[in-house]
Amino acid sequence: MKTTVKLWFGLVILILLSPLGLFLPEYFKAGDAWGEWGSDSLKELVGYVPQGLDKLSSLWSAPIPDYAFKGWEEKGLAHLSIAYIASAVLGIAVVAIVVLFLGTLVVKSRESRYEKSK
Repeated sequence: MKTTVKLWFGLVILILLSPLGLFLPEYFKAGDAWGEWGSDSLKELVGYVPQGLDKLSSLWSAPIPDYAFKGWEEKGLAHLSIAYIASAVLGIAVVAIVVLFLGTLVVKSRESRYEKSK
């Protein structure tokens, strides 16, 4: 099996496992998932919010807050699982498009340098 096929297969498995982010924090009574703390959660956990983080937290808001579509927050676990999977697919698609675009730029740059050196 080709390496790229293995990579895509692995990504599909990770996408399908992404709803575990709903179950595990609830099961372990962990509150937020690891690393997904907002400034309010961080203040609760550590007692303060670093000044830089507090200043920058208003700069960015997630395109799909809490990985759920608007109005789906209270529809139940099945809907939230679908939203988690859709968020994973969207995130992977955005990253793949950016990487392919940057890769194309690098290849064209190298090709133009190669042509000039002939």
